[in-house]
Amino acid sequence: MKFNVFTQMEYVVRAPGTLILNIHALRTPNQTVLNEEFTVDPYVKIEEIISAQGENRLMRFEVYQPGTIKVTYNALVDNFYELTDYSQQQETLVAQLDSSVLPYLNPSRYCQSDKLYRLSHNLFGHITNPFEKVVTLTDWIHNNVQYLSGYSNSQTSAFDTVTEQVGVCRDFAHLGIALCRALTIPARYFTGYAYHLYPADFHACFEAYLGGKWILFDATKLVPLNGLIKIATGRDAADTAIANIFGDVTFTAMQVSCELAPDEHNFEPVYYIHGGYNGLSYL
Repeated sequence: MKFNVFTQMEYVVRAPGTLILNIHALRTPNQTVLNEEFTVDPYVKIEEIISAQGENRLMRFEVYQPGTIKVTYNALVDNFYELTDYSQQQETLVAQLDSSVLPYLNPSRYCQSDKLYRLSHNLFGHITNPFEKVVTLTDWIHNNVQYLSGYSNSQTSAFDTVTEQVGVCRDFAHLGIALCRALTIPARYFTGYAYHLYPADFHACFEAYLGGKWILFDATKLVPLNGLIKIATGRDAADTAIANIFGDVTFTAMQVSCELAPDEHNFEPVYYIHGGYNGLSYL
């Protein structure tokens, strides 16, 4: 399905600085960027760089003159997803995992899986099918953590979220990742544009590595899984920040949207995976 995505961000510059933005849709085998436009007003020279993970598209530019700058990104993106039956899924031994997946088993800044080992095994360790484990823990987060906009901050971790039982989409994603890793299931953070998210914003969820594929899960259940446009993946939010600012530059305003392209009329939303064994994956 094709989606139009849009971002506009404004900053106030008080002294020379550098911005690194991560708002471009990824180009992957299952996600095609048909056209896109990125502008900075007033004009500055822009450099596109690839993240250390080799996937995320970063835009780096310097600002020199005090004043206001406006960043605008428009794109038409065609995404494709596939459903895979995981009813017969067996646990994959760590010794059999590809080396590129191994970092997503380790604790990270916001996903302290080592602190959640006992909880995860008490709640989900009895489940033999790894896909069912992730579905069950996703439902558990949805049912036991209250979604409350503006509650958490940039320091909130998965351990904080499971303790306070409240958070926003990034907190739900961090907790899902931490619980998966505690169960020896590789998991990574996913950020993107989201169709039918109100109020409109960037959205976070997570992917678990099952059967050789990254399968998408969203414990908030706020948006259709097949209505997401991937921007970035990483160990947690620290790897996928929308903006990194260096210098006396202040973020002041933002608009985000993700809408079906006018010629798309047969969209059937898939909001969550529950009560079955079909997993949805993007590449």
